[in-house]
Amino acid sequence: MTTTTPAEQTDDVLVRAPGPQELHPTRTRRRHRTLELSLAVAVPLALVLLWQLAAARSWIDDRVYPAPSTILADGWDRAADGDLWPDVWATLKRVLAGYAIGTVTGYLLGLLMGSVPLIRAALEPLLDALYVVPKLALLPVFLNMFGLGEGPQIALVAATVFFFVWISTMAAVLSVPAGHRDAGQVFGASPWQMFRHVLLPASLPAVLVGARIAAGVAVLVIVASEQIAAADGLGHLIFDARALFQNDVMFVGIVCVAVLGVVFSELVRLAGRLLTPWAPRDRGRGQS
Repeated sequence: MTTTTPAEQTDDVLVRAPGPQELHPTRTRRRHRTLELSLAVAVPLALVLLWQLAAARSWIDDRVYPAPSTILADGWDRAADGDLWPDVWATLKRVLAGYAIGTVTGYLLGLLMGSVPLIRAALEPLLDALYVVPKLALLPVFLNMFGLGEGPQIALVAATVFFFVWISTMAAVLSVPAGHRDAGQVFGASPWQMFRHVLLPASLPAVLVGARIAAGVAVLVIVASEQIAAADGLGHLIFDARALFQNDVMFVGIVCVAVLGVVFSELVRLAGRLLTPWAPRDRGRGQS
């Protein structure tokens, strides 16, 4: 009987052959992005084609759910005649004004509360209570404060955006590692230098995520507000068209709202990329 000593025993070595991602990383990433883009286009297109087919075959009532071709033709006519742009501009300027006010105030207060514990202890319970109040419930308050006109609409958007940016900013500042702060203190950083070189770079990516979420919510809120207390805007267009049973016009307004929300959110995301090149990219969007 032959025996082997441990020194004579050989272990199996697991050898992994390099895959396409290691051999051709650029080509693999390009193929992955192409696949994701194809899916992003194909799924909505398939749904639109199914909707068109359902309307053509009378599977659905096209008086209630007009075919996409009808909606597109009506939208084109309204845009060519100049009837659509005043409502788009009215909604856009309210969103931009309210978003700017809410973002600036939310960021400044979030930064202050994240940096000063006493201010956070004094204001956080009050702001938490106000945060859970549905923002549309504040519209009558803003109507009493500002009267009819642009003021209540802008104030409602600003209040909505403020809470999203405030929460994300305060949480981002609080989550800055203590080691980063300690390093700044060791090097004798002034309060401005601590903010500029420590707090701002470490917290800005999370702040911009909150700002991006707030961009989409701002569009939702302004449309709901315009349906209640506005004489123009996409929300008013949708509400009036539904009341007059002009469902094709109603869907034109809905499509415009969707496009506006997507474009606005993507612009904020692009601004975040440019402002924070050191931050990891959104993994849900096919980054390399």
